[in-house]
Amino acid sequence: MKKIFTNTSLFLILVMGLSLNTYAFQTQQEKPIDKTTVQQGAKLMGLEFTNPEIDSMMNGIRNQIQQFNSNRGIKLDNSIPPALYFNPLPTGFIISKASNSFKAGKIGRVMMPKNENDLAFYTVRQLAVLIETRQITSEKLTRFFIKRLKKYDTKLKCVITLTEDLAIKQAKQADQEIEKGRYRGILHGIPYGAKDLLAKEGYKTTWGAKPYKDQTINKDATVIQRLEKAGAVLVAKLTLGALAWGDVWFGGTTRNPWNTKQGSSGSSAGSASAVAAGLVPFAIGTETLGSIVSPSTRCGVTGLRPTYGRISRTGAMALSWTMDKIGPMTRSVEDLAIVFKAIHGKDSKDLSLFDAPFVYNGNQTVAQMKKTIKVGYVKNFFDRKYGFKAYDEATLKKMKEIGFELVPVELPQLPQISFILWAEAATAFDELTRSNRDDMLVRQIKQAWPNYFRMARFVPAVEYLQANRLRTVLIEQMHEKLKNIDVFLAPSFVGSTLTMTNLSGHPCVVLPNGFTPQGTPTSITFIGKLFGEGKLLQVAKAYQEATNFHKKHPDWVKK
Repeated sequence: MKKIFTNTSLFLILVMGLSLNTYAFQTQQEKPIDKTTVQQGAKLMGLEFTNPEIDSMMNGIRNQIQQFNSNRGIKLDNSIPPALYFNPLPTGFIISKASNSFKAGKIGRVMMPKNENDLAFYTVRQLAVLIETRQITSEKLTRFFIKRLKKYDTKLKCVITLTEDLAIKQAKQADQEIEKGRYRGILHGIPYGAKDLLAKEGYKTTWGAKPYKDQTINKDATVIQRLEKAGAVLVAKLTLGALAWGDVWFGGTTRNPWNTKQGSSGSSAGSASAVAAGLVPFAIGTETLGSIVSPSTRCGVTGLRPTYGRISRTGAMALSWTMDKIGPMTRSVEDLAIVFKAIHGKDSKDLSLFDAPFVYNGNQTVAQMKKTIKVGYVKNFFDRKYGFKAYDEATLKKMKEIGFELVPVELPQLPQISFILWAEAATAFDELTRSNRDDMLVRQIKQAWPNYFRMARFVPAVEYLQANRLRTVLIEQMHEKLKNIDVFLAPSFVGSTLTMTNLSGHPCVVLPNGFTPQGTPTSITFIGKLFGEGKLLQVAKAYQEATNFHKKHPDWVKK
């Protein structure tokens, strides 16, 4: 039986080019758009037009629909960006012309543990010493982590594809080079995992979503290339919530090693879970609106969301061209700096990147930092009543104890512009919605992509552009309020900091700052200036080394 839609519904279906599985509907040819459908559609946009105004629009609207339909006949790969590029730089902002400078912190003697299982929780820096001094080979270390991935993934569901053959080949090559004295640096021979929205030639890149579970992209993401150049060994492609939302993918729910009844949060679900469980020394994640911060918090790992435009997204799934960022997830802040050094920088294939130096000195004391780094905290957010307040207050106290002077800062009012993400994501997966293959995604609840892709069809281009103008105002206001601050602290999920800094492009480090009575981690977030990752990491490192939360691990995965 054919369902006859109301004029409003018909207008929206015709203009948006949508179809509905459960109903047949009249086509544009069967019932052309009339004045009533245009007027009803305008009401959804908060507009009202007179009859003469609608008369003037009719031919133009029909012509636009013809253009939409014509354009939809052209296949656009997810890798093709729009001819518009987001610029997070406020007026007058000057990118430093300093040269890159990296000094890892001093490390004492590192020896092979008596219990081999303890290797699972060594930092990248510690493992690098073992490899460089030939106390262990990359091949042996790689086989060790592959064995752990196979053993614990049955419960954690954090792996989509093991890259075992490739890993052994890369590890053997690393050992041969090191044996010949060609040591590439700290990441040489170190195993790692990559979120499965990064392409690796010869392996599936599933984006965690059933419609793409057999997809192969025959190129290497730039981040993968740079890690290979540094000598790192790819052992697994790790889970992500389908199309980078949450922790539910086509194979199940990725689990939090601290409490396997919980999901690991997302969307960098597998990256956080695998690092927390000691299945890889480090992993690559991505963040658009919390996808590094949230799973790092849930799983108690240390994550870096870099400045927008810092790390190439070539070969990575596009979700939001103006908000997507790639960053490392590790066991320590120093490890973040090591991995970031290897993967940041210009890429001719990604026009959104900025050429900015990375200056990091892991040996600076707090006394030395205080001379050049001003640290603040968002006082009105910390003053609120919330569940993890005691842990955050202890963090502020610890920062003062180790010598930092904390200056209260106030952030600007956040405009209601987060729908920028929904509009861009719906564009990136336009064909998925129009083909109804969005029905194949596991999560079909209101708070999931299929629903947001559909809702985003009703964001007018005018409102999207107006939101981006408000974003420009936000960037200017952030710059003005934080112009005298290099790094500031904020509760990870209280207030508007997470959304605001993702929209403005600011970098952050999230790290564990306590454990609840139930034994699950809590976190604190450090935010830096645009392209200020060096100072940000140094301050976060000083706090982390004054605590031991990052050194704790779930008991059941220590065996």
